[in-house]
Amino acid sequence: MRRPTVLIVDDHDGFRAFARDLLSMAGFDVVAEAADGGAALAQALRVRPAVVLLDVQLPDVDGFEVARALRLGPAPPTVVFVSTRDEADYGRRIGTSGAAGFITKSRLSGDTLRAILRGASGDTTT
Repeated sequence: MRRPTVLIVDDHDGFRAFARDLLSMAGFDVVAEAADGGAALAQALRVRPAVVLLDVQLPDVDGFEVARALRLGPAPPTVVFVSTRDEADYGRRIGTSGAAGFITKSRLSGDTLRAILRGASGDTTT
């Protein structure tokens, strides 16, 4: 089975390293990283990931704007937001963003990401 490809977008080097190691050990193929929205869009065009793990708060534009731009591109990836804040802090913006889901950074795991991706694809198998 092919490992899902992931682009990690976060302005904190430490979180990107943590997420890369965690997801790699969980069977994901982290193909690129980006520290801001502009770099995220460039990397997404370059590597065409299946999944973008996207921080909501970035230094140049917010993650909602990046998600919107990704949806407009060719073969849009599945977007999953991450943040140190709770999902409720963003109100309806997560639900209307087109993202497949949201994970608080402290709860990031391969299983959690996999469950969101299964839900996004309609896969009900375990």
